[in-house]
Amino acid sequence: MKFVASSTELLGKLQAVARVISSKNTLPILDNFLFDLQGNILTITGSDLESTISTKIELDNVDGSGKMAVPAKILTDTLKEFPEQPLTFDVNNETYVIEIFSENGKFSVMGQDADDFPQVPEIKETATTAEFSAEILLTGINRTLFATADDELRPVMNGIFVQMEENTITFVASDAHKLVRYRRTDIENAAAASFILPKKPAGLLKNLLAKDYGSLIVQFDEKNAIFRMAGYILICRLVEGTYPAYQSVIPQNNPNKMVIDRADFYNTLRRVSVFSNQASNLVKLQIEDTMLTISAQDIDFSISAYERLNCQFDGENIEIGFKSSFLIEILSNLSATDVMLEMSEPSRAGLLFPVDKEKEHEDILMLLMPMMINS
Repeated sequence: MKFVASSTELLGKLQAVARVISSKNTLPILDNFLFDLQGNILTITGSDLESTISTKIELDNVDGSGKMAVPAKILTDTLKEFPEQPLTFDVNNETYVIEIFSENGKFSVMGQDADDFPQVPEIKETATTAEFSAEILLTGINRTLFATADDELRPVMNGIFVQMEENTITFVASDAHKLVRYRRTDIENAAAASFILPKKPAGLLKNLLAKDYGSLIVQFDEKNAIFRMAGYILICRLVEGTYPAYQSVIPQNNPNKMVIDRADFYNTLRRVSVFSNQASNLVKLQIEDTMLTISAQDIDFSISAYERLNCQFDGENIEIGFKSSFLIEILSNLSATDVMLEMSEPSRAGLLFPVDKEKEHEDILMLLMPMMINS
């Protein structure tokens, strides 16, 4: 088979697909792209067995058809060095030799038999189907991905729990220290359903969706999910199991409520946390009337620091400790001008919310477990 493709258009597609390819593949064939030329449509596929990305390019100059596994790294590394120009690919389906002709030269690489490339998993006919804005999924992943766990003993915690109900979609992630719940009510679904999206495909979707603000179709059964976007399809294996009852760990009726400028809170924490114990990362928040005192110390090195910030506070004076790196991470993932910290007592989780919503139909809650303060 023979075809001509734009060097920059092909590179853009290959770089998006290449993100799925693992650097430590157990099967050598997975170090390749699968090229499938049918008519004037070239389908490019990459996989790591758990996740698969495919995309299509419409070509004008085509001769023949067929499939070939093409070495991913050498092809992308070569295309990065080309200025925009048409490249001619001449593929021998019998010897697997791939010759690439540029304006000034020829490059030869060895491909592999396309039949060795793993088959894409199929979704059951009874799979759940939903269609909604790609922006909703992108925002849900952006808000929650950082809170997923790396826990071999509890794999259900290593992904984002996506729960769909009538007119509502909820994204939840937790590592048992922090929890994020992001909810949207501007979606229409025919049936209630849920799945757990693993961390790697969530990251792949984050990259692909950033280029697409159209609609998205997701189909999923008990084991796999297919995400159909403009220009790309991602198929991934889901995390099997039941997600923990996260609602039960969210404390209700928290009487102590502090409102503070998010940027001031964030920047002060970054400065003061430098003086915290490197093992615990503990920072202490002491709130009295309209004054927040943030302090940290490391007795081993005889260093300490504190800063005071003005805040709005409703409740009884309270002193509570948090792991500074987690609190900083949460604040960096809230984009509101002011945030509210709700607390009940020093031994129970604190809740953080944006005071002003970015969008009318969204609701976000971030929970952080406290740390013991040594008297």
